[in-house]
Amino acid sequence: MTRTPAAASVARPKPTDRLRPPRRPAPRRALLLGIGVAAIAVLFALDAFAPQLMPGVPTRAQDGLTLAISVLIESLPFVVLGVLLSIVVQVWIPPGMIERWMPRRAWARRAVLSLLGMVIPVCECGNVPFARGLLMRGFTVPETLTFLMAAPIVNPIVIITTHQAFGFSDGILVARLVGGYLIANLIGWIYSRHPDPDALLTERFRDTCELVTHEPGDRWRRSLAQFVVELRAVMPALIIGSAVAGAVQVLVPRDALLAIGSNPVFSIVAMIMLAMIVSICSNVDSFFALSFASTFTPGSIVAFLLVGPLVDVKMMALLRTTFTTRVLIGMVVTVVLAAFAIGVGVNLVA
Repeated sequence: MTRTPAAASVARPKPTDRLRPPRRPAPRRALLLGIGVAAIAVLFALDAFAPQLMPGVPTRAQDGLTLAISVLIESLPFVVLGVLLSIVVQVWIPPGMIERWMPRRAWARRAVLSLLGMVIPVCECGNVPFARGLLMRGFTVPETLTFLMAAPIVNPIVIITTHQAFGFSDGILVARLVGGYLIANLIGWIYSRHPDPDALLTERFRDTCELVTHEPGDRWRRSLAQFVVELRAVMPALIIGSAVAGAVQVLVPRDALLAIGSNPVFSIVAMIMLAMIVSICSNVDSFFALSFASTFTPGSIVAFLLVGPLVDVKMMALLRTTFTTRVLIGMVVTVVLAAFAIGVGVNLVA
């Protein structure tokens, strides 16, 4: 297997260390806990006093809380499944078993990893902990990013639900699959040109990699320890991302987005913005997009189906547990521009 030196250094943990998450300084944990308690107190205060002080605020706050909880509940099972699959890959599959089936050329490896979602049909939330397991196992950052970008779209559940919603009309299904595959490999190629792949990962994740042990035997203890590590890493990000998604949905007026639905260019921009806001699981987002099909152009629907699973606010919060902010900005720009171009192309053909 070919690896860049930086990725290999991240992937090879020290066998003498124990698997445990890096500890945050106690003052920082206390500060975060205090902010959380204060936020809950504010919500209760609004619910109790805002009807007299600020009419309408409790309803919007309740709507935002309901939306945030719905996003969290929808995502949580897939996150747990992704963590379990990550443990299987990291602890239970013998070294070299996966790598033996991979092509040697870097571009071919990325192309194969783009199709891994066909046999691991986990939504975008569960793909993040699974991808962390791939990184710990020794896959390079560009290879892992390619999998992360392709798997939420190129998997059997998404194919079936998209077909049920749209069939083959206006080429929406084909454009989504082909577009998702091309975007994933484009991102993988872009970051394969980076001179220092190790710098694309957060310091916290690199510390976690250094703490992972590969001692033979006692796999159950290692599995339990890694389960705790992964949940502690992704759950705060999932909760924060769900809260942001719920808040944005009640603060951004959808009427302004719907007013430009018939314009072949602005409709694409509107649906890209909507996709980043609503944070719907890729397994069911086709049915949500179907409600806009009568007023929005086919290209804008395709852009929504491409952007949502890859760079919505919830996904960005999860990805931030592993990749740096600069990487996330580059991914967002690449995905949005590529989805816009594909959407314009679909509008021209449809």
